Amino acid sequence: MIPTANLASLLLNTATRLPDLPAVIHGDWVRSWGEMAGRVRAAAGALVARGIVKGDRVLVHARNSASMFETMWACWMVGAVFVPTNFRLTPTEIAYLAESSGAVLHVFDREFAGHAEAATGPVVRAQLWMDDWDELALFGQPLARPVDVDRDDCCWFFYTSGTTGRPKAGMLTHEQMAFVVNNHIADLMPGLSEHDASLVIAPLSHGAGVHALSQVARGVVSILPVGERFDADELWQLVARHRVSNMFTVPTIINMLCRHEAVDRYDHSSLRHVVYAGAPMYRADQVHALTKLGRVLVQYFGLGEVTGNITVLPPSLHSIEDGPAFPTGSCGYARTGMEIAILAPDGSHLPPLSTGEICVRGAAVFAGYFNNPEANAKAFAHGWFHTGDLGHLDERGFLTITGRESDMYISGGSNVYPREIEEILLTHPAIAEACVVGVPDEKWGESGVAVLVIHPGHSINLGELLKHMDGKIAKYKTPSRVVVWESLPKSGYGKVVKRDVIRLLAP
Repeated sequence: MIPTANLASLLLNTATRLPDLPAVIHGDWVRSWGEMAGRVRAAAGALVARGIVKGDRVLVHARNSASMFETMWACWMVGAVFVPTNFRLTPTEIAYLAESSGAVLHVFDREFAGHAEAATGPVVRAQLWMDDWDELALFGQPLARPVDVDRDDCCWFFYTSGTTGRPKAGMLTHEQMAFVVNNHIADLMPGLSEHDASLVIAPLSHGAGVHALSQVARGVVSILPVGERFDADELWQLVARHRVSNMFTVPTIINMLCRHEAVDRYDHSSLRHVVYAGAPMYRADQVHALTKLGRVLVQYFGLGEVTGNITVLPPSLHSIEDGPAFPTGSCGYARTGMEIAILAPDGSHLPPLSTGEICVRGAAVFAGYFNNPEANAKAFAHGWFHTGDLGHLDERGFLTITGRESDMYISGGSNVYPREIEEILLTHPAIAEACVVGVPDEKWGESGVAVLVIHPGHSINLGELLKHMDGKIAKYKTPSRVVVWESLPKSGYGKVVKRDVIRLLAP
């Protein structure tokens, strides 16, 4: 066993150094670092009094709030494993996560009574409401110091989105996450300090929670929107009011923010790092965001299993203009301390510009899937973690993602990667969103269907679309059918769910 620092020390160290500075702002309500650390110590003591010990799993199903954020740190104080869930999931989905994780304690917002009832099981010792948690944080006997942990002790079950089946629990460790925090600060937000402010847009249960760890490590205040639904006006107002310098979100949300008229009404000159991940950003949307915000975009590529630490494309490499100095279409180069390889199915390394599976290794890679040896054997074949994404590296080491392995379809014997087509579709002025999927075809085996969302006041037909694509892409890649919808189905993280698109297209 190799002892390491408990991640809870990040909060405690910042609270010791900056006790009176704000940690979280939610509307007119402010909680300082000293107050937050005191509440976390008390809640941790209450967990110990209720029998929670090192290694126990604690499931938390709640919307973003300071109290929800505190559950993470209290779990780590006692050596427990934080098991957050996306609050948009159904009771059935939460029941599966509770069972598969073996969580002995559940914490729910009161609005999710149905979820709490569905998640009861033989291993559950207790269920708490979030307002009960607030009582623990106020009246528990404070825990003086974090429980000792070893390098490979698990601290977080990071559930995959389940795009290829049931979600799997990726085991994140204390040592791994300490590396991730340092890496995020160095590669994504250099110069981060207590003089910065961070706007929380996405659920803290996943990528936004990881992003928030770096803010805690450097004493950066986190700003929580008051509204529960996406409100571009409120978000831009918060950026201006609190001089927000960084935020983390997905390309879909950046596009919505930058295409809303409020972007021109509020001062956003304080922004230095608008970090996006979850999917590559379509070039047309990227150019528009750069036009509105300037060079503040930071892209990274990284699955939950690698905790966002595969590549980075910093602001200096984002440009409105295309040119040899800028890797247009790339998601960047390898993060500090990480290694990327493009592998063939047999595990051999492919040369530059050859498309294959994107594989990675380094200190940010997780410890494996919980209770899933079959998935682990597949994920770590040939000594690399296999992302399931396809792409290529150029001669300079810049990575371009061509799509998910599961998104590719075969038309007339040729592989077709939908993202390449979607990029071209989105250069048409009438198209707001585009999704291309393969469907069965008697003649070709599979053919492409383009599902589009059109800007208000515009229209489009197949003939016009074919003319727009002519000469830009091979004929066999051109969609055989065009469908226009009011919106595309998206996951709780803002990603288009292609399996739902295929299901809705089915006769």
